[in-house]
Amino acid sequence: MTNDMHEWLAGYVDGELPEEQRRQFEEELKRNPKLREELATFQKLQEVTGMVRYADLPDEVWESYWANIYRRLERGIGWIVFSAGAIILLLFGLYHAMSSLYAAADIPLWVKIGITGVLAGSIILLVSYGRERLFAYNRDRYKEVKR
Repeated sequence: MTNDMHEWLAGYVDGELPEEQRRQFEEELKRNPKLREELATFQKLQEVTGMVRYADLPDEVWESYWANIYRRLERGIGWIVFSAGAIILLLFGLYHAMSSLYAAADIPLWVKIGITGVLAGSIILLVSYGRERLFAYNRDRYKEVKR
């Protein structure tokens, strides 16, 4: 059996071969008993897998989970605590970095101002990006779509 025929086998079983390839495949089927055996195996496999159904929780369980107030409250509190901790750590680090920077007499004033501008701009951009993502998430039309 040629590689083409082997590759076309699944497409033939699924009915997805273009007309010319389907015709060539059927011609090869007439000549090749091994290909006919493999086709029978593939068709049986398709029949068996077609009957398989995945066990899933009922829709009511999923709806209850996604609407659960505990989950929403837990996640909201988690984000608030995380954000507060991150802000405190950033402010602490910034305070020490800036106090060391401004205490250094060998660094020119224009470098100190430049570094301050970069840090302040970075913080403003970070906060702006966070607010934008939060705004977009709160107005996402698809967040309530059943998963």
